[in-house]
Amino acid sequence: MTRAWRIATVTDAARARIAVARLAAACGVPTVARTRLATALSGQLRQCLTKGGTWLLTVEGTGGADGGPGELHVVVVPAPDGAAGERAPWTTGVLCPEPGRLSEPCPVPEEAAALSEGLLGADEDTSVVLEELTEQERLVAFHREELHQTNQGVLALHAELDAAGRAQREAFAAERRARTEAENARRRLTFLADASAVLTASLNHDEILRRLPELLVPRYADGVDVWLFDHEDGRSLPSAHPGAAVQAARTGRPQYAADHPGNLPGVEDRPPSALAPDRPLLCVPLLTPRRAPVGVLTLSPQGERWDPDDAVMLIELARRAGIALDNARRFEHNRDIAETLQRALLTELPSAPGVGLAARYLPATHGLNIGGDWYDAFRQRDGSLVTVIGDVTGHGLHAAVMMSQLRTALRAYAVDGDSPGRLLTRLHGYLRQLQPDLFATAVIARFHPDDRTLTWAAAGHPPPVLRLPDGEVRTLDAKPGAMLGIPLSQDIPDHTERLAPGSTLALYTDGLVERRSRGIDPGIERLGAALASFERAELDTDLEDAADRVLQPLLSDSERDDDVCLLLCHLRG
Repeated sequence: MTRAWRIATVTDAARARIAVARLAAACGVPTVARTRLATALSGQLRQCLTKGGTWLLTVEGTGGADGGPGELHVVVVPAPDGAAGERAPWTTGVLCPEPGRLSEPCPVPEEAAALSEGLLGADEDTSVVLEELTEQERLVAFHREELHQTNQGVLALHAELDAAGRAQREAFAAERRARTEAENARRRLTFLADASAVLTASLNHDEILRRLPELLVPRYADGVDVWLFDHEDGRSLPSAHPGAAVQAARTGRPQYAADHPGNLPGVEDRPPSALAPDRPLLCVPLLTPRRAPVGVLTLSPQGERWDPDDAVMLIELARRAGIALDNARRFEHNRDIAETLQRALLTELPSAPGVGLAARYLPATHGLNIGGDWYDAFRQRDGSLVTVIGDVTGHGLHAAVMMSQLRTALRAYAVDGDSPGRLLTRLHGYLRQLQPDLFATAVIARFHPDDRTLTWAAAGHPPPVLRLPDGEVRTLDAKPGAMLGIPLSQDIPDHTERLAPGSTLALYTDGLVERRSRGIDPGIERLGAALASFERAELDTDLEDAADRVLQPLLSDSERDDDVCLLLCHLRG
């Protein structure tokens, strides 16, 4: 249904406004929407009155689908005969819960007083709107306060989260630093252990001096110099060395020479060296266990400064290097004494009718396995030739001294003309009394000038090898006696062998035939093969050359970690 009003005056506009408001109220339009509609319509009517002419206001209600809410349409257009001119219509609308009530009567008073009362009654809607607006403002203020409090809480939470994040980052950074420091410490300790193992594995001080710079450059130092003191001249202090190195040698304390303080633990700071004014130098004495310097280690850093932890590690490495050098020098000193003593005690082979002799002694090239092997040859009163080869357990100077005592005792016992077995038996008793914790092995072979009979006896020693004139080789492995000096009584038996002219007997120590990876038997077989390879004429004419030719194939695969003795006895035709 449609309602319409003609508007030409203010009174017409007031009546139309009141009528529209009452229709909207009757149709169930909410107060706020009704007030919004009335306000908009009032503004439009005011404009129409200002423009003049007659205007037509129409209100039309449309029903919703399925009896639902409809819509109330309000249109203001110029009246066809109102002289308002051609103007665009004005229209607005509002949801209408009960559009059907638009047909109900809605009287508008004609009197001015009633009209004024109607206009004043319209303000009731405005009052309701204002009350709602006040309530909304209160709610807005409440929510604004809640939002403010929430913002404050969020800001506080953000601050706490930020602080927690900073604390977590600091904890992570501290953990990374701790992990890095632990890794660096582990790396230094690993290097120190590996470098110490390398330095102490050798007893050759030249090799230690060669390996020391290889270990440090370029990992921990840009340059390394090792200054060793001369044993004979003492600790000379030549001007070619930096002053810090000289001070380290004199005081036995590490020195740091640079144009800035090093602040290194346990290190004294000094002015820069005149030999290297632009390069920091760390000079560390190489000390023995008795705190006596054997030299000075001078290092220059890769950068401008030393890391304090690296410096501590290098000082400890220098201490271990000093001990390794001192051990190497002591070892070489003792080895030289033992070798000199042993060579001095080796017998000059005698000449014997019908028997040729050739001997070789080779000291060990590795370790201190020197001083226990010996050979000897001498004649008895009845003209017999006694040949001996033996090995004292242990090595070094002590073994060389014991070897000389056994050699002297054996010669003294041989004056009585005892057989080889009897000589070894007496030597066994002598060694038990002389040195109960020392043992020896030996073979004694005696050649009789008249009947060409070989009498021999062995005590724990590798068996003699006999080459017959036709080249056949036999191992004289008849039951030997036990080692000399073991804690038991024994009578070592004699063994005899008839020899034909051209026979050759080889006496030797285990260093010639024994290899750790293969044992001793293959070596004895190789010795027999070497003897069998000679022609008889070669042995008759040049036994010395034959001795060298026997050693060559047997020692070609040996590291010579034990000394070697060989004694060849050739029965001439």
